[in-house]
Amino acid sequence: MSQMANPWTTLSKETVYENPWIRVSHRNVITPGGGHGIYGLVHFKNIAVGIVPLDENNNTWLVGQYRYTLEKYSWELPEGGCPFEENPIEAAQRELLEETGITAEEWTPLLEADISNSVTDEIGIAFVAKGLSLGASSPEETEDLRIRKVPFQEAFQMVLSGQITDAFSMLMIMKTQILFNQGKL
Repeated sequence: MSQMANPWTTLSKETVYENPWIRVSHRNVITPGGGHGIYGLVHFKNIAVGIVPLDENNNTWLVGQYRYTLEKYSWELPEGGCPFEENPIEAAQRELLEETGITAEEWTPLLEADISNSVTDEIGIAFVAKGLSLGASSPEETEDLRIRKVPFQEAFQMVLSGQITDAFSMLMIMKTQILFNQGKL
């Protein structure tokens, strides 16, 4: 795929909301078709990191929590935020330990993704973690987590049946399944 020049022209931008995690800006633009328009952009102040922990029997761990934004419960793989100045693998190691109590000896890059590129600039970086040691979790104050150990194939079926709907978790599970199918994991 060839790289194309940016067909958008930004005429002005204004921050309309900001907190420690995001900044929302309103932009007046000239669209690719030449018309005047507006665009809202949500800038994330962290990189999303995600982990597919796999034990020697190909079990994985899911983290369940009530998601305020969706007003529903969500099963996900362990995920968290990585400040831009931090190494993503170190953030992934920290998040896996905090959320599940698991440490891992082996870390393999899995994927990088633009999480929702129509309105955000959020990127996600994911890893497969193996050589697991179990311990006690220590979630943040904002997290009321339930931890579930499941066979990886059950997590895959949860994606197919719509029980896992978190986009980043779905990407990680699907990519891991592809690697299993190719004999690369």
